[in-house]
Amino acid sequence: MRKFVWSMLMLLSVGWGSASAQEIVSSDTTVCEVNQTPQPTDDHYRVVTNRFWDNWFIMGAVGGHMFAGDGCQGVSKMGEHYSPDFYMGLGKWFTPGIGARVQFGVGRSQGHSDFESVFAYGEPFIENGKEYWRAKTDWWDISAQAMFNLSRLIYGYEGKNSERLKNQFIFTVGIGGVHHFNTPARRNEWSGHFELQYSRFFSKKKDWSLDFKLHSILYQTNFDGKIGGQYTPWDANHGVAVGFTYYFKKRHWDRCLPCENPVYINNVIAAPATIVNECPEYGVLEFYVFFPNNYSGRNDAPTMVDAPVNAIDYLASGIFTQTKFDNTDAVAQRLASGASLSGLKTSDIPTQKAGEAPEIAGVTRGYEMSLSPISLSMDAESMNRFKEQTGYYYAPMYCQGNIWHYRVDTETAMQKLISEDNYKEGQSFGLNAHSGLGIVEQNMRPGADSKLVSFADIYAAVENNKGNVALASDSATVGRLNEIFEKGRLLYVVAEGLATSQDNYIGENAEEIGLERNKKLAYNRAFTVVNWLKTNPKFKNMPGNAFLVNALVNPVVELNDESVQGLNAKVKRSVKVRIFYAID
Repeated sequence: MRKFVWSMLMLLSVGWGSASAQEIVSSDTTVCEVNQTPQPTDDHYRVVTNRFWDNWFIMGAVGGHMFAGDGCQGVSKMGEHYSPDFYMGLGKWFTPGIGARVQFGVGRSQGHSDFESVFAYGEPFIENGKEYWRAKTDWWDISAQAMFNLSRLIYGYEGKNSERLKNQFIFTVGIGGVHHFNTPARRNEWSGHFELQYSRFFSKKKDWSLDFKLHSILYQTNFDGKIGGQYTPWDANHGVAVGFTYYFKKRHWDRCLPCENPVYINNVIAAPATIVNECPEYGVLEFYVFFPNNYSGRNDAPTMVDAPVNAIDYLASGIFTQTKFDNTDAVAQRLASGASLSGLKTSDIPTQKAGEAPEIAGVTRGYEMSLSPISLSMDAESMNRFKEQTGYYYAPMYCQGNIWHYRVDTETAMQKLISEDNYKEGQSFGLNAHSGLGIVEQNMRPGADSKLVSFADIYAAVENNKGNVALASDSATVGRLNEIFEKGRLLYVVAEGLATSQDNYIGENAEEIGLERNKKLAYNRAFTVVNWLKTNPKFKNMPGNAFLVNALVNPVVELNDESVQGLNAKVKRSVKVRIFYAID
């Protein structure tokens, strides 16, 4: 029965290994004018095959197996059927998913025989009324095997020096010959090999792997000296092994061949390119824009030239709520008498680009652009000091009893928060600055195929690198971004918005209403960022349908934190933006 189960498992594995993923044709390909041959670019299922001496490897493994023969049924001493074995091999991958190897193995198969075969030794013993002998044969085996990398056939080739697919599953099937030695028979027979291997690579170079193997070797039915079996027409060794594989250079594959006079064809744009001798460099920039609570900038989005308030400029270099009191004399009188300021009229302060806005002593510019929070104190001394420098008094946003100390959307300003502390930005982690990328990477898990940069870096590259933004960005990163924007082709932009589950609505259908409000915030945040990039001169050559707002099924992250100023809440009030580009 055990032989039958192992055999069925091997047959199922063959069926699984023969099924591979369908080929997907990329929407961005290169066509040679000379021979009109499509060249793969960023299609994970297509690569250029290498030269004969590339992609070779050597392997070694040790393990143990159980022998299943024809004459051992009914014997209870199955512990005497286990033996060690050793394997070594040399192979080559022709593509990321298909390869071959030659393998040499040596071991011993031992068990029992119900007749005194040429492999039997010692005195017979009786079990269940039947006479048995102990049996063993030493052998070596050499085989040729076809290899199928199941991980790459299913998920595609991950690319050179990629962090992806460090764990891979490989199925192997082959045929060989086995030679018995240290026995009078010294016979030669055929052998069939089946193996499922799990490989763990130690680095993104994928030069070494630790391998764990399940294998079966099937033999002719007279391997143990007896012809014909009760359950299967073959004898077998079923075992496990552990070993290492080393992959020689060149160990990766390229996406395309050098091609003269290429024409780049995109599903949106088709344009001739200059002559190049190398493949285009494809890449992805990823950055996150973090927003205050209840703010998406939808009402502030720069949908027209010279908009009085620009949401992105507010996040980059704006102050407080970007609101001022219209009547300075009335404010001065009330501050002197200690009266409330809540009834006084206010108006927006136009935002300015970084560097164009003057520095104000003691005032933080930009949301999460430094470790200082953006909210200001409403005490008389602070407000009078600010007025002496600027000529006006800053103001919070008043709405139905709520006093917001940072900017919020008009439609969310009336929502009541759990505690008074939540109406102020009391702490900052610098999430929108380059220095905050470590926290962002830990909490947001950016894509392995992308280059993570900060909102400050992007703003500095597409607007200007001055003022507080220059302090929050990284000059080397900004230089690289400028190179991409000036020399590269921007293919498309994808944005996804997030919001937290924090909502204090307690009326009828509170859960559904809170979810919908936060979904709308998430979408509007993404729309604000995309609208900014869409109207920026650096993106002027991109068509409108190359900008995508990905409406997630559930963009709301569940939080139990009552504070909207904690790190858990701040990192989830954000927009993830991915910019896909190519440099020829």
